[in-house]
Amino acid sequence: MSSSKQWVPVLVVVLTILCSSHKELDACTAIVLKAQDGAVLVGRTMEWGTFDLKSRVVIVPRGYRFTSVTPDGKPGKSWRAKYGAVAIDAIEKDIFMDGINEKGLTVSLLYHPGFAEYQKYDPARASDSLAPIHMLNYLLTSAATVEEARAAIQAVRVVPVVEKAFGSGPAPGHMLVCDRSGKSIVIEYLKGKLKIFDAPLGVLTNAPSYDWHITNLRNYVNLSVTGLPLKKIENLNLKPLGGGAGMIGLPGDHTPVSRFIRAVAWTQTARPLADGPDGIYEVFRILDNFNVPLGASEGHGKLQTAGMRSSTLWTVAYDTKNLVVYYHTQHNRRVRKIELARIDFTKPNGLFRMPLDKERKQDIEDVTPTILQPSGR
Repeated sequence: MSSSKQWVPVLVVVLTILCSSHKELDACTAIVLKAQDGAVLVGRTMEWGTFDLKSRVVIVPRGYRFTSVTPDGKPGKSWRAKYGAVAIDAIEKDIFMDGINEKGLTVSLLYHPGFAEYQKYDPARASDSLAPIHMLNYLLTSAATVEEARAAIQAVRVVPVVEKAFGSGPAPGHMLVCDRSGKSIVIEYLKGKLKIFDAPLGVLTNAPSYDWHITNLRNYVNLSVTGLPLKKIENLNLKPLGGGAGMIGLPGDHTPVSRFIRAVAWTQTARPLADGPDGIYEVFRILDNFNVPLGASEGHGKLQTAGMRSSTLWTVAYDTKNLVVYYHTQHNRRVRKIELARIDFTKPNGLFRMPLDKERKQDIEDVTPTILQPSGR
């Protein structure tokens, strides 16, 4: 085979990524960490540079009925929430982008442009058909473990239903599912078929497919937290200029391919974590590496970004052992929390919604001293 033909598959992947992401910034990153006391921490960033998703916190009681839709506008899969959950929605609709349920199962829905292709719609199976925008709703309220989620997604058909707010075609997405044991899977729809990948590293970004990212990791086996030693060449003693020499070659751009490598590098070299509350600090510290400024998206001046301060709209972290949600937003980086143990999930009257921010402004503490006194030594 000629060298030019060998490059064709790589070129196709690169062009697909570039062409599918030029209209909007879809740079979400999800990670999983484990603490020494057995706590599993899950976090993700939500990057969306096209418009404000106007996300809210949604509390789902047990027994709440969901009904999805089909491509022909008829009702699709209908189910009642088996488990109560706390989720974050989008575009002021019951479209869940992320969440945790009362059993400690978390589901994160990330954009998967250019690669997500859903199952063919069969009108005779409308009652088992699920719109892509309801995949997360279904799993979050139906499964307690990764294995239950695996079985639940195989029992339905995710079909190409269009949500116009996200474009002219079905919203392309894939999911990272993690339970309290720390076991994780990635769920994707590729070429019209359901694919479920075990995800022991607990990392997910965007395109291409998950198995491609895992193969690409082999290009970075040289990365290490151990600094490079002094090297002598001829009569020169060459010493690294500073710390971090073991990470030379770590990609730093915003592409999903590069973010996947960075996410693996930072999660695999994270400091030892005592417990859930300690681990949450580390989740946010790592995810801060993936924040994207509003101006970093190509062609951003043409996008409708009124009122937005960042392309990273919000960042959420879950302590699956202690059942606590933590988050901060583009408008206020103060961390807020929601404790599932204090929520009554037994009243299926409806969904409770509240804004992520009470006020869209940064909470800043003024610590200017009013009286100056000698502080001693």
